[in-house]
Amino acid sequence: MKRLEGKTALITGAARGIGFEIAAAFAAEGALVAIADLSGPDCETAAADITAKTAAKAVGIGMDVSKEADCERAVEEAVKVFGKLDILINNAGITRDNLVLRMKESDFDAVINVNLKGAFLMCKAASKLMLKARAGSIINISSVVGQTGQAGQANYSASKAGLIGLTMSCAREFAPRGVRVNAVAPGFIRTRMTENLKEEAKARVEALIPLGRIGEPSEVAKAALFLAGEESAYITGQVLAVNGGLYM
Repeated sequence: MKRLEGKTALITGAARGIGFEIAAAFAAEGALVAIADLSGPDCETAAADITAKTAAKAVGIGMDVSKEADCERAVEEAVKVFGKLDILINNAGITRDNLVLRMKESDFDAVINVNLKGAFLMCKAASKLMLKARAGSIINISSVVGQTGQAGQANYSASKAGLIGLTMSCAREFAPRGVRVNAVAPGFIRTRMTENLKEEAKARVEALIPLGRIGEPSEVAKAALFLAGEESAYITGQVLAVNGGLYM
């Protein structure tokens, strides 16, 4: 039997990158997946791709996680299609990098609104169903820079550190009803952003990582798969680092 057979999952920021890898991994393990992202057409394309590869049912939901009405609608649509919601992955995120002295207030607000407030709104919308069902798993995708900080990323680092606090607070609130809340904190992962780095920059990054290489999106997906499944039934309020030893 597949690890997530009969489970349903809603994954934000899943039209591409790490979110898509998580959705694909979940579908391959039997989950029905709702792919949520800002672009509806991109979500539908990603859902069709996953269905073609895994034969699992997948749907696309265009939405903006920074808007409460959209978050509530996304949960409602997922439940309308699948009948229930077992797993929520808060992966949606943006960057607006700059030094603190040069960072615009609007850029700080935009990152916090998507990365942190968006996760809060999704937790709020999904937990209503999960708490009533007395079961569920919520996984917030944080970042190593939420643990270490990063020059030029005060807004992003603050949002990802905030996700860790949100994770632990929700874990304490939801545990009495059987709902688990954990976080995954990736390090440098091979995405479009890292692929655009020059070879010299990549070499400098890899030199900082004890395992000596940049991680793969599939490795983050495997961590999320573990936290979503029965193998982690006694784990809540934790941060699982997937960073090659960059921060320990």
